[in-house]
Amino acid sequence: MRINVITVCGCGLGTSLMLLMDVQSIGKKQGIEVRGEAVDLGTARSKSPELFITSEEIAKKLDVEKPLVAIKNILDKKEIEDKVIPVIKEIIERRS
Repeated sequence: MRINVITVCGCGLGTSLMLLMDVQSIGKKQGIEVRGEAVDLGTARSKSPELFITSEEIAKKLDVEKPLVAIKNILDKKEIEDKVIPVIKEIIERRS
């Protein structure tokens, strides 16, 4: 199983990269290959992944048509897993 995601933060560097690495690690434990890119808010609007993942603050500014998961505490790996994995599984299921 594989999914393409975009993680978003204000500058597209630290926070979004850390979030992407956490999602990839969590996905790997679930047998899901997470491919993705960490980008800034402006760049995110021009992307078309299967899923956007970002903080609650950035989510309010990100108007996208694809599924979006907003994380309250991006340092909380359990919250990330609890919110992201069900959405990823649903997206993968819809493809089948």
